[in-house]
Amino acid sequence: MIKNLVAAVACDHAGVSLKSAVVDFFKSRKFEILDCDNNINNSEDDYPDAAFKAARAVAGEGSVKADLGVVLCGSGIGVAVAANKIQGIRAAVCNDTESAKSAKAHLNINILTMGGRVIGPEKVPEILSAWLDTEFEGIKEGGSRHLRRINKIAMADKSTLYIDTPINSDAEASGRVVIFNHPLVQHKVGIIRDKNTSVKAFRELLQEIAGLMVYEATRKLPLTEVEVETPLAKTMAKTIEGKKLALVPVLRAGLGMVDGILNVIPNAKVGHIGLYRDPETLNPVEYYCKLPADIQEREIFVLDPMLATGGSASAAITLIKKRGAQKISLMCLIAAPEGIKRVHQDHPEVDIFIASLDSHLNDHGYIVPGLGDAGDRIFGTK
Repeated sequence: MIKNLVAAVACDHAGVSLKSAVVDFFKSRKFEILDCDNNINNSEDDYPDAAFKAARAVAGEGSVKADLGVVLCGSGIGVAVAANKIQGIRAAVCNDTESAKSAKAHLNINILTMGGRVIGPEKVPEILSAWLDTEFEGIKEGGSRHLRRINKIAMADKSTLYIDTPINSDAEASGRVVIFNHPLVQHKVGIIRDKNTSVKAFRELLQEIAGLMVYEATRKLPLTEVEVETPLAKTMAKTIEGKKLALVPVLRAGLGMVDGILNVIPNAKVGHIGLYRDPETLNPVEYYCKLPADIQEREIFVLDPMLATGGSASAAITLIKKRGAQKISLMCLIAAPEGIKRVHQDHPEVDIFIASLDSHLNDHGYIVPGLGDAGDRIFGTK
């Protein structure tokens, strides 16, 4: 069953004239509506309140997560400025279709703002359609400059960068691409890129990066309350709600990420998939697959440091699906746009977690600038 996407909608008294048109549009696209208004039609209301509520929902800070948002005021400017103060938000004023197309294609905005004193309700559907129906160019061939630029913006406030949030609730595609901009992750990635980094340091840093990345990758795990007794009294504590996790490294390089994650989630089971890339065709060839017997009950993280052509990762995910797995994510260190495109073409629902999205593949299928062959650098075989 496909879960409907959620649109956060908010306005102040000056933007309320557009709200009904916005809500009607999203309902026509089968979105669920998260109403984030405060004191509608009260001339004393403050537009930052509405903007902050919607932005926090889109950023995942509240109890209800929104996939995107629309915030309305008199001009659209005030609410855009306010929304952009929330970490992880990219909001832009779009009072015409060309602005909406550009904001999506070049910035992949997750909140669009409009002004009730600038446009009328009749303009709302065409502006929102232009936004939702335009593709983000940052992960398309030749579009890396757009990703580079918004990544620099995200780095300024240490945001985790979501670059591929789904917008089409009629499709099964719901997978995200998540780039970790945390200073510790980026610092360690810089060190392992260096060709002079020793095998020992490379292994240790890869484990450390994987351990840091798993914090964000497991953010959506639901919690429940259980009663525990401290040395002083009984109290309610949080625990992960019935979730079983499994790690499946793609041999051999994926092994380098396992211990770092097990240090954080020691009860996760570990499977293994053996694939190698044919040097002539660059296609994956399976030679081993051993998974936990209850893999269909587990949330799975496929581990592979380098997402180059995407063939091996896609093949690994296919093998796991054939054994009944339902929820699969892919965790990599460095990816190329070609690899992301391939995985999401074959498995559009899979979340992809990476520490860096690099420029392109060279003629030999290696990521540029990359870090070379991760397996060779982990095991010292070259």
